[in-house]
Amino acid sequence: MTERESVVPRGMEAVYNDIHYSPAVRVGRTIYISGQIGRDEELAVVEDSEAQIVQAFENLKKVVEAAGATLNDIVDLTTFHTDMRDLGLFMKVRDRYLTKDYPAWTAIGVAALGGVPGLIVEIKAIAELTAR
Repeated sequence: MTERESVVPRGMEAVYNDIHYSPAVRVGRTIYISGQIGRDEELAVVEDSEAQIVQAFENLKKVVEAAGATLNDIVDLTTFHTDMRDLGLFMKVRDRYLTKDYPAWTAIGVAALGGVPGLIVEIKAIAELTAR
């Protein structure tokens, strides 16, 4: 049986303890990353659109690294957008973080994200650890 491990990076303990979900779950060499949003460590929503997308990717990076992987290990990316007109800006920021071995990607338009006003994007991913 494959061992299952919750991944909870420093600063994200409240998500696990209070909201009852893991920022990521590692099963064998596969890491399932929960949707990451543009909130800072004080849980405030970042206001500027580009800065919010950057923060979501920084949160994604933090979770992936806590699981022992890198952004290059992401094989599947699903993003949720409250305004699909922001897709060009999202892609510009995404390309700063995912620079090679591009993952599969699905972008979905939604009315709202997690009941949190002001959020424009959520990034969910699956990473596969490769032998290094």
